[in-house]
Amino acid sequence: MSQHGAALQTYNQELVKCLEDMKAKRGELQVQIDSQEEEKNNLQREIEKLSYKLTRLNDSLSQRIAVRNEYDRTIADTETAYVKILESSQLLLNMIKREATNLDQTLVKANTEKHQHRL
Repeated sequence: MSQHGAALQTYNQELVKCLEDMKAKRGELQVQIDSQEEEKNNLQREIEKLSYKLTRLNDSLSQRIAVRNEYDRTIADTETAYVKILESSQLLLNMIKREATNLDQTLVKANTEKHQHRL
């Protein structure tokens, strides 16, 4: 019977040792889990902060792009109108030069006829 008792005591010691080893490994694993959960929570907070910043930046960027597009439209409209003004000015200048030339020719012709009538 003492032989059975010694075997039982040996098994019991091994069982206790295995349980203590498993508890130690579980404790180490729990430390790692706690550390990773803390890191996860920190990253989640950082993601939330960055998401908020990204949203604000996107809103600001959208507004700026809209204003820039208005600048582009206004500049294009103004340039188009200015080109039309230049074209009209050129037409007006050409018309005035033509009229001035016609008037000069009429004056020269009138002076020539007047001079011929005197003779």
